[in-house]
Amino acid sequence: MTQTRSVPARYLTGLIGRDIQASLTPRLHESEADAQGVRLVYRLFDFAADGMDGNDLSRLLDALQLAGFAGVNVTHPYKQAVIAHLDELSPQAAQIGSVNTVVFRDGRRIGYNTDVTGFAENLRSGLPRGTATDRVVQMGAGGAGAATAHALMDLGVTQLTLFDSDGNRATALAQALCAAHGAGRAVVGQDLGAAVAGADGIVNATPMGMAVHPGSAIPRALLEPRLWVTDIVYFPLETQLLREAREAGCTTLDGSGMTIFQAVGAFQHFTGRIADPARMGASFRAALAG
Repeated sequence: MTQTRSVPARYLTGLIGRDIQASLTPRLHESEADAQGVRLVYRLFDFAADGMDGNDLSRLLDALQLAGFAGVNVTHPYKQAVIAHLDELSPQAAQIGSVNTVVFRDGRRIGYNTDVTGFAENLRSGLPRGTATDRVVQMGAGGAGAATAHALMDLGVTQLTLFDSDGNRATALAQALCAAHGAGRAVVGQDLGAAVAGADGIVNATPMGMAVHPGSAIPRALLEPRLWVTDIVYFPLETQLLREAREAGCTTLDGSGMTIFQAVGAFQHFTGRIADPARMGASFRAALAG
């Protein structure tokens, strides 16, 4: 009798975005798959490095679906643009209007958002117990900002003040948040100094602070020790904002936790398997160490 040897499951996955060569996400997914005894390849589709633009998004999705990919993550600046090319959205992704995970299943493209749970879990586990979170200033109202804003609402923030270089985008997000979570809980900020002076914490949901987008979304002079400050950027791990906030005596929380927890959710969507957050965290730290 011939003995049949089981063949490990195989998954093709990846990340779509711009200027993502420094991403550590491939290491997180591939290491977790190795630990679970499955084969997973995670490729970067960097529109900047590959000479593509937003017009190529549809063609790339077509090609990946045809090639048998299980799915892809999506990052800046395509988390909202990708929606037009999908067949279905999860209820949470539809509410937020932003997608960071696309699954190819039964000939359909389904959009999810694991940034919300990733950010919420990072804030919940990363801030000291008893930290005030009633009033928050958030910089950025794009795809990532929509996810962090909804997460803040779910965590019980009573007053979220939004700032964005695109005033119409900030207004649209504030209106969506109030419709979903209660009138008056989100407003568009007019005076950054006054908003920060009345806040418990600050969230940077812009790409500012990345190696390709240097700088800080918050002037150093506005940072006070009573504030907590968190950043969704994780490369570098300590952005200019977080460094200046730490020097000012603020409680700081970097973007590593959000990255890890959103990857846990995406891994499950791609493979149907539960990822180990602690193991993914160890992989993240090992990748940072080089």
